[in-house]
Amino acid sequence: MESITIRQIPSEIKRRLRIRAARNGRSMEMELREIIRAALLVEDDLKMNLGDKIHSRFAKLDITEIATPGRDPLRLPPVFE
Repeated sequence: MESITIRQIPSEIKRRLRIRAARNGRSMEMELREIIRAALLVEDDLKMNLGDKIHSRFAKLDITEIATPGRDPLRLPPVFE
């Protein structure tokens, strides 16, 4: 796994990160990993078009054929009878 160093983080941001990490029961490093992961997942999700989103939602169901419901014959309005 790779490492990254982030320098010059404002003290207020670091303080808020420490509080958020403690609230979630994680170290600051683990909290940063989660923040980065979540941000990149949202970014990937925004790039996906509607068709891809629908496909990804239903692909797990492994449906190869969908039955179409039967239809009654078209009825003409009373004016044309």
